[in-house]
This record gives sequence, structure tokens and C-alpha cells, in this order.
Amino acid sequence: MKRAILDVMKKYETIIIHRHVRPDPDAYGSQMGLAAILKGNFPDKKVYCVGEGEPSLDFLGEVDRIEDSVYDGALVVVCDTANTERIDDARYTLGAELVKIDHHPNEDVYGDYVWVDTEASSCSEMIAAFVEEFPKELAMNEAAARLLYAGIVGDTGRFLFPNTTPKTLRYAADLVAFPFDRTEIFTKMYETPLNAVKLSGYILQNFQMSENGAAHIYINRPLLEKFDVTPRDAAQLVNRIDSVIGIKAWILFIEDGDIIRARVRSKKPVINGLAKEYRGGGHPLAAGATLESEAEIPEMVAKLEALCD
Repeated sequence: MKRAILDVMKKYETIIIHRHVRPDPDAYGSQMGLAAILKGNFPDKKVYCVGEGEPSLDFLGEVDRIEDSVYDGALVVVCDTANTERIDDARYTLGAELVKIDHHPNEDVYGDYVWVDTEASSCSEMIAAFVEEFPKELAMNEAAARLLYAGIVGDTGRFLFPNTTPKTLRYAADLVAFPFDRTEIFTKMYETPLNAVKLSGYILQNFQMSENGAAHIYINRPLLEKFDVTPRDAAQLVNRIDSVIGIKAWILFIEDGDIIRARVRSKKPVINGLAKEYRGGGHPLAAGATLESEAEIPEMVAKLEALCD
């Protein structure tokens, strides 16, 4: 499939790259990293990255603003997005052909060309592998290496998560051979506003954990207002309790407008099936879901506890 994807990319003069809503470093890294590779190797092509911008990731790059007409006769590529409902910018259907590149379980099959590798740590790792596959046709460059490294770091939790494989570390080693500022990446990715630090203290003091190692906490609107943080800021704190002795899996519930977002994490129990029950999905040990009301919280917590037995 990688051969077919490279061939179709060579065919088009205009390539528009999408990723998922509420982007994380891997979404930006894979999207903009692929764009940097295409621009570096095919300078005559017009390559765009679209979607809503995320200010906390502006240090990696900024999205393009394009008219609908640009999609006429263009190739569209969607990176790091398992489900069509999570693709940022619904115009992804306006192109001539569609490519899906992703590392999540392929439960929502879309696209004319589909490359899914659930063993990859990140979509950014897949893009690095893509370049390595075709050494006579593609070359890595510093801009792309910086972006892909940031994406890998983000999705592996600084190489601490179980999805970090020997292959992941080898790709990372190849990327850091380029002279970009790694210190800046780590600083920008993990710096935390003072109010979010105070919220993390609240989480540490108030989360609940059952005897079988299932933990949870609910951050409602009054708490968000009290600590002056956004739902996205709160979501970044999902791993604050991961080092607690005895913890097996946990959920961070966050009120976000009319819905409640659930960030689900695990050390061993497979939790993406649980997330799927609540309008979500993801990886076996890292997933997300959407609850329609607070009434669903006790039910989801009970199901998490059953998984931890």
C-alpha cells in the first residue's frame, strides 16, 4: 500500500492534508511532517495542511486557509484519524481521491487508499517509515524530522508508554540526527500554565480509586471556572495519577459544553472497547469517549472496575 500511496501522491499537483479535531502533537506532527516531506521532495507541488488551529501547538506550525475551489482535482490525505466524524474540516470529501494513513484500529474504513498500522507508536512514526521505504525517491529533511520527532514524543509519552518499540527508537534516532532544537520541543510540549498545575494538585487530592485499581475523577464546569482552565487544558492532565501504586486503569471525565469527555487510560486492561460503548474509541491502553450526561459516569466507572477485576 505504501507504494500505491507514493504513486498517487506523485500523480497530483495539489495535495491537501487533514487530521483529527482537537489535535495533539502526533496529529500536527504527521500532518505537517508529511507536508514538509512532500514540499522538500516535490517543490513544484502545492501542499496544504488544513483544520482548526491549536494555539498550544503553534510552535510546530500553522495551518493553511484555503478556498473550496482548491479541492477541485486535488488529492486529499487524512492522517492520524480513525473515524470520519473526527476528521477536522468536512471538505475532505471534495477532493478527487482520498488517502487514509493511521495507527488506530481500522473500524471505520474510508478512503481510496488505506494504510493502517496498529503496531506503530504513532502516525508520525508511520510517516518516518514511509520515507525510509523509498530511499531513492524520498529524502528526510530537517523540517520534517522536527515535526515527526515531536509527534512520536507526544504519542509515546516521551518514550515511556508501552507502544514504544525498538523500531520507534530507531526512527527517533534517525530523526534526531538532524540539528533541530530538541530542548525547545520538550519545553513547549510539556510546559504547563500555573492554573493547570493547581488543577493537577486538585486531581491528585481528589481522585477516587477502587480496591481493584480502577480510578476516576470528574472535572465539571465549576471546577474549570475555579481554576480558569479550558477542557483541553484539563485533558492534558490525564496521566497525572499514572504513577499511583496499584492503579490499573483510570478515567478523567471533563465537562465540555453540553457533553462530558472521557479520557481513558490503562496499564494493562484493554479499554478501547469500553470507550466504543460510549461513542468513542482508540488504542487498547489509551482511548477517549463522549458521554451525554453525568448519569452515564457511574455506569462507565462500574464497567471500568469490572475490567480491572
